[in-house]
Amino acid sequence: MPLNDIALVTGARGGIGRALVARLRARGLRVAAVGRDAALLADLDCEARIAADTTTPEGAAAALEACRQQLGDNPARLAHAVGSTLIAPLHRTRAEAAREVLRINLDSSLWVLQAWIAAREGAPGAAVFVSSVVARIGVANHEAIAAAKGGIEALVRSAAATYAAQGLRINAVAPGMTDTPMTASMLKLPAMREGAGRQYPLGGVQQADDVAAAMDWLLADDSARLTGQALAVDGGFTTVRPLIK
Repeated sequence: MPLNDIALVTGARGGIGRALVARLRARGLRVAAVGRDAALLADLDCEARIAADTTTPEGAAAALEACRQQLGDNPARLAHAVGSTLIAPLHRTRAEAAREVLRINLDSSLWVLQAWIAAREGAPGAAVFVSSVVARIGVANHEAIAAAKGGIEALVRSAAATYAAQGLRINAVAPGMTDTPMTASMLKLPAMREGAGRQYPLGGVQQADDVAAAMDWLLADDSARLTGQALAVDGGFTTVRPLIK
């Protein structure tokens, strides 16, 4: 069964979300962009701008329903780019901060995926979520966000197994340091940017569109045989040790 031409992008205000919306529109898809404040999505080139808090089951379901009402059908493609980060050793992590990072990253992924699966009503589709390199390799002072992103990867694998027979493909990307508004404070000085770039075998700090390109591909028919995967978009950070000369 061919997929319809509707894509739902949550976290569309962020750097990766914006880049993905542009890519999806460039290949002719109708895009419903979701954020907590629809007014902040006004400059996006998309067919629908939806205000919803996807960290709750009610908010996630409302986003899917608004997409159906505004575009006439449920989205066959889902990209969930809602996220936050927390860099702190566990012994200095407040309970409230840990709960918040889990709510924004893991809770939202769970509820959005649940709502999308229900909306598909047995029809096929493709979804992609955003994990992180810190879920795949130990990085100091990232315990809370690593737990949240690791949960997303586990969610993706389990759901991919459950719904494969329905024709739902569910994957994730696991980016390394990416130049977005969320990481601006970590890259604000040339020395900080240079130091970050040296951690990656391919060198430099990647751009939001580098991650969006991989997400776009995972939503396209070209990746029709991929499901349950977490694709590292990280300049080799988690798999490659370069030759030091």
